Amino acid sequence: MTTRPTIGVLALQGDVREHAAALASSGAEPRLVRRASELAGLAGIVIPGGESTTIDKLSRAFELRDPLVAALRGGLPAYGSCAGMILLADRLVDAPPDQQTFGGLDITVRRNAFGRQVDSFETELATPWLPGGSFHAVFIRAPWVESAGPAVQVLATAPDPHGGPDHIVAVRQDGLLATSFHPEVAGDPRLHAYFLELVVAAGPRPGLE
Repeated sequence: MTTRPTIGVLALQGDVREHAAALASSGAEPRLVRRASELAGLAGIVIPGGESTTIDKLSRAFELRDPLVAALRGGLPAYGSCAGMILLADRLVDAPPDQQTFGGLDITVRRNAFGRQVDSFETELATPWLPGGSFHAVFIRAPWVESAGPAVQVLATAPDPHGGPDHIVAVRQDGLLATSFHPEVAGDPRLHAYFLELVVAAGPRPGLE
């Protein structure tokens, strides 16, 4: 990249600083986003891990939800990790009745699918789409993808720690990327760098500058 694209980090709750640091080390200019006006001029946005219900409620309280949904529908590239995957999903399983998502990814996601905090785990994932071999993934109260539409590319699966079948934990649909795991805490910048490649490939977006 010849310039540092400005990438927003939704800064309502969750791993905000960790994602901002990973973006900066990957060649982006991070911007914390709490207000609708801060969406202007973004080349992409990261929706961090945290509490998806809290992020949803705060996005509405800050009058940010509708402008963000409009930006995503308008082609703003986005990467969601853990809670961010939940919020980018079009459909949820076992969600509170009042929970809303931002949507955009044609996937059905099960919240806290891998278990509670005590069930958090780490594993090596096969990621041939990333240079440098496998990716060390950290799962914390992680969701998984129960089903994905035909336009969704499955990027990685992980074994069920309780002996069940493998589950989808990383997906991409055009400029939208989501993972069940937390690359921002693993110290591996390759996934953020991959997202920046998607941002650059998406090109400029007139009307949102």
